[in-house]
Amino acid sequence: MNVSLETAVGANVHKGLTKGKLAKRIFFIILGAILMGVGIEEFLVPNKILDGGIVGISIILSHMSGWKLGWFIFILNIPFFYIGYKQIGKTFALSTLLGIAVLSATTLLLHDVPVFTEDLLLATVFGGIVLGFGVGMVIRYGGSLDGTEILAILVNKKLPFSVGEIIMFFNVFIFATAGFVFGWDRAMYSILAYFIAFKTIDVVISGLDESKSAWIISEQHKIIGEAILARLGRGVTYLNGEGAYTGDDKKVIFCVITRLEEAKLKSIVEEIDPSAFLAVADIAEVRGGRFKKKAIH
Repeated sequence: MNVSLETAVGANVHKGLTKGKLAKRIFFIILGAILMGVGIEEFLVPNKILDGGIVGISIILSHMSGWKLGWFIFILNIPFFYIGYKQIGKTFALSTLLGIAVLSATTLLLHDVPVFTEDLLLATVFGGIVLGFGVGMVIRYGGSLDGTEILAILVNKKLPFSVGEIIMFFNVFIFATAGFVFGWDRAMYSILAYFIAFKTIDVVISGLDESKSAWIISEQHKIIGEAILARLGRGVTYLNGEGAYTGDDKKVIFCVITRLEEAKLKSIVEEIDPSAFLAVADIAEVRGGRFKKKAIH
């Protein structure tokens, strides 16, 4: 690969990335690409189970031609790297090139290494998890490991479909093709592995500490607010509201919690006021304020 650390630094300094943050990004993109390579070459491919996207097409072509998988992954992604460079941005494109190059090299190096398991269910589950961790890590640090994601982002601007729907359309076609090439049982295992990887990616990107907002309307707002502060260590904000139907004044409790605290919050509200209104929603990002937990004595 021709991209040096100095080149990447030059591309990112104006974006506000320090050398330390850039080194961290490069490290995790490389680690994520290696994990994806392990998931593919040590679990999925030897058991004729596919991933989606360009990697899935590469697996089919590798099986039919006898060429090593890594060459197809790299060659087929080159056009999408070029498109991403022109249309999305230099930093993203260079991060993607790094990830794809490491992924291709990893699959080439692992091609003749003995596999971890030949049990189809174990290969599907653990292959999906390892692959999902790798892909999630790369996405979290600003890269991509599959050209269909770049294509989907660009097509999304011209067609009334979401990026996820476009990628799903590609993958339905790929898994259907896998049914004819490897057999329909392998196609179904491939779909299962894809689903496991998808859920793992979500956990890696969002993290177990994914933030959620909670809105609570209750006559016992003071007691609930104090309980949240004392038992969860989370600060709350009281907002003034008015019922549209009754015209009554309402006190609304607003707080931000993590995914792991959601069940405990629901338990607190249910314990104090079973009739309280509670709404919980995902938050993409939290900045500022005092979101860190207070010590609970």
